[in-house]
Amino acid sequence: MLQHKDHFHGSDLEKIEQIYGIKKEDITCFSANVNPLGISPLLRETLANHIDAITTYPDREYTSLRRCIAAYAGCEADNVLVGNGSTELISILIQLEHPKKALILGPTYSEYEREIALGGGTCLYYPLKEEQDFALDLQHFTAQLNETIDLLVLCNPNNPTSTAISRSQMRRILDVCKENDIFVMVDETYVEFTPPEAEISAVPLTGYYNNLMILRGTSKFFAAPGLRLGYAVTGNLDLLKAINTRKNPWTINSLAVIAGEIMFTDTDYMEKTRALITAERTRMFEALSRDSRYKVYPPAANFMLVKILQEDLTAGQLFDKAIRRGMMIRDCSTFPFLSNKFFRFCVMSPEMNDKLLACLTEG
Repeated sequence: MLQHKDHFHGSDLEKIEQIYGIKKEDITCFSANVNPLGISPLLRETLANHIDAITTYPDREYTSLRRCIAAYAGCEADNVLVGNGSTELISILIQLEHPKKALILGPTYSEYEREIALGGGTCLYYPLKEEQDFALDLQHFTAQLNETIDLLVLCNPNNPTSTAISRSQMRRILDVCKENDIFVMVDETYVEFTPPEAEISAVPLTGYYNNLMILRGTSKFFAAPGLRLGYAVTGNLDLLKAINTRKNPWTINSLAVIAGEIMFTDTDYMEKTRALITAERTRMFEALSRDSRYKVYPPAANFMLVKILQEDLTAGQLFDKAIRRGMMIRDCSTFPFLSNKFFRFCVMSPEMNDKLLACLTEG
C-alpha cells in the first residue's frame, strides 16, 4: 500500500485555527473545492418551511428523491441509489464487489485504496504522467487491463490533476473491462463543473454497460458537504438489489431528502455556478500560465494543479505564505506520485481569486 502522509484537508479549519492562530471564519478555503456561491438560494429560502418533516420517517425507497435525481442526471429512477454521502456508497460497493486486486488511476483521492485494503484487497496504481500534462494515454492504459484485475477505480474529473476522460474514451475503457470481467467504479464528484460540450459524464453509458457504477454527491457543486447526500447510477439491477438488501434503511434523513429535491431543481443556481466557474477558471489559468515560476495543468474541473518551477520554493512554503494571509491552498506533496513542488487550488469568487493571484505572483 502506498503511504499517504498527513496533510491539511479542506475540512481541517479547526486545526489551522489552532496552529496558526487564525479564526476559521477568516480563512478562505481554496482547498475544499466547494462551489463559491454557497448553497442554493432556493434551498436557503424554503428548507425551513419543511422542518416538520423530521417528525416522520422518510420513505424507505426514497422514490420522490430518486425521481428528482434521475431527472437531473439524465437517467431512469430505477437506476438510482441514494446514500449518506458518496463515501457510504463507495464503501458498500467495494464490500460487495470484494476485489482481490484493484487498479486505481493516480494520483487521486486516498479513500478508494483505504476501503479496498479494509476488505483485504490489494491496489495497483496506474500513474498519470507529468510529461503528458497528466492526461490519460488511452492506448497504453487499456493495454494494462487484464483478467487479474477485479475492479477499476476512476475519479473523473480526477482530483488533484483536474484532468478528465471523455465519454468516448470511457466507452473504450468499458469495452476492454467487459472483455476482462472488470467492474468499473467512476467517481464523478466534480463532473458538474465541466463544460457540457466536453461530454465527460458516463451516466449515459449506464444503459449499455452492466459493469459500471457512477458515484456523485452534493458536497462540491451544491456546496452542501454537511448534508451528507450522495447517489449512484448503474444499469446493473442485480447489483442495485444486492446493495439495497445489504444497506441500512433510512441512511438519509427527512430534511436531506427534501433538500435534495429542492436543490436539484434550482436551475438558475446551476447556470450561475457554471458561468462563474468557467470564466474564473479560464482567467486564473491564463494569469498563472504567464508566470514563468509556475507550470499550470489545463483544468477540466473547478480546481487546478500547479507545479512550482522556482528552485528555492516548495508547496509547503507557499501554503504557509497563503495561510498567513487567510487563504488555504492544498499542498499536494501528500498525493502519490507528486512532490513538494505541486499545489492545488479551487476557483472562488473573483475578489478572492485576485487576492490569491497577488499572493502567488508577487515579487
